[in-house]
Amino acid sequence: MKKRRTIALSLLIIGLALSVAFIMKIDFSQGFELYFKREYYNQYGPLAISVELLIASYYLFIGHKKTNFTLALFGFTALLDPFFNQIGLFNSIVPLYGTIILAICAVLCLWLAFSNTFKLKRLSNLGALFSVVLGVIVELFFNYLL
Repeated sequence: MKKRRTIALSLLIIGLALSVAFIMKIDFSQGFELYFKREYYNQYGPLAISVELLIASYYLFIGHKKTNFTLALFGFTALLDPFFNQIGLFNSIVPLYGTIILAICAVLCLWLAFSNTFKLKRLSNLGALFSVVLGVIVELFFNYLL
């Protein structure tokens, strides 16, 4: 239990630091016309990924039964961003330091989710598939579909 809380607290601190860094990069416009453009909402993508990390790490900290699903959701969302950027689907606005930190956290979270290290509710095949689909939807929403 101490190991689980230590990992969760570390992820929570990383998620909080990245959330603050990403929210500082958001340009809040003064006029109404910018609120109807894709570029305005595109800048919230990195913040959404870091908020997913915050939620997953909080669930891990308290030992919630949906922990493995939220860890997998964050992991897939964080890894899909650089993947979609590399294949040319969109240009990611996540800074390089954010991409590296989020990718390391994502690999750790996926390992925790699929190995069920802390004996929480096991991630089903349907839950894993749903977390991939939801990760794709989040990435496309903030980067492509708006």
